[in-house]
Amino acid sequence: MAWHVRGAVLPDDEVRDIYLVGDRVTFEPVPGAETIADRGFVLPGLVDAHCHIGIAPGGAPVRSLDEARGLAAADRDAGVLAIRDAGSPFPYPELDDDPDVPRLVRAGRHIAPPRRYLRDIGVEVAAAGVTAAVTAQARAGSGWVKLVGDWIDRGAGDLAPAWDPATMAAAVEAAHAAGVRAAVHTFSESAVEIMVRAGVDSVEHGTGLSLDLIDEMARRGTALVPTMINIATFGDIADRARERFPGYAKHMLALRDGFPDVVRAAYEAGVPVYVGTDAGGGINHGLAAEEMLLLHERAGMSPVDVLAAASWQGRQWLGFAGLVEGGPADLVVYDSDPRADLRVVREPRRIVLRGRIVR
Repeated sequence: MAWHVRGAVLPDDEVRDIYLVGDRVTFEPVPGAETIADRGFVLPGLVDAHCHIGIAPGGAPVRSLDEARGLAAADRDAGVLAIRDAGSPFPYPELDDDPDVPRLVRAGRHIAPPRRYLRDIGVEVAAAGVTAAVTAQARAGSGWVKLVGDWIDRGAGDLAPAWDPATMAAAVEAAHAAGVRAAVHTFSESAVEIMVRAGVDSVEHGTGLSLDLIDEMARRGTALVPTMINIATFGDIADRARERFPGYAKHMLALRDGFPDVVRAAYEAGVPVYVGTDAGGGINHGLAAEEMLLLHERAGMSPVDVLAAASWQGRQWLGFAGLVEGGPADLVVYDSDPRADLRVVREPRRIVLRGRIVR
């Protein structure tokens, strides 16, 4: 069966006829193709560039492929057709080619310092074992590794880097030597500076970024995935920590309150910004549209730049083509122009993944 879609294709804004034959796009007419959309605005599928389908609601590892598949389905049904899983305690390479699952790029397990991260989620290693852990997780993933650059140090009562600067720099080098890219979780000012100057490929969250460091990211082409939905939870984190760690609680609130300006500065400086929800654990799946709206409303990104970050540019960054001749048959159709009103992305009219109609 071949499908036919007609609409204004973004970003070119040209009304075109698209034909989907199996899992491939063609612009050559296909006799007998069934029309499944004859109007609207067409995007090449949304991206969630920071997602965890291996972490169940509540924070425990998922227990089965079916559970992971179900979490991915919540994202798919919201129009997310490509996911970068930024760390999973549950291995699921079997889902890479599952026709019902968004296209996947995986980072293996988080690499974290001992007894300073979420229980049962990461591979916890002291400094001497970090590079070996990076090499192992590079093999376990499919193009990325995920480093936990900082977390609360209970002895210090505040955020602190996971390891010494030389170890953290060596971790990035080990990732690149293994042929993969390195993503780093950072909240603090000190850890993000270490990792950006070490050449990390993407900063996840990045609440501690300074203006000078933002300029360095722009110069290097280092990406930022802000996960603004996640940062909004810092108030709850601070409330739980205030009695035992008042300095940490105060710090987390300050990072939260300053974050929209941080993301705005990064965007204005030309840092590549991508859409990621941090779904998994305490964040529900299927919220890419809400993250997009936060980037527009709170960080000042234009609607077209948000759409690019969440769609065609995000797909390119992860290695997936857009709506081009011979490209993958992933698309989302909206009734009205999301550039005029970004809230439209909450309500896709038609979703096609791998040439299969989702909605």
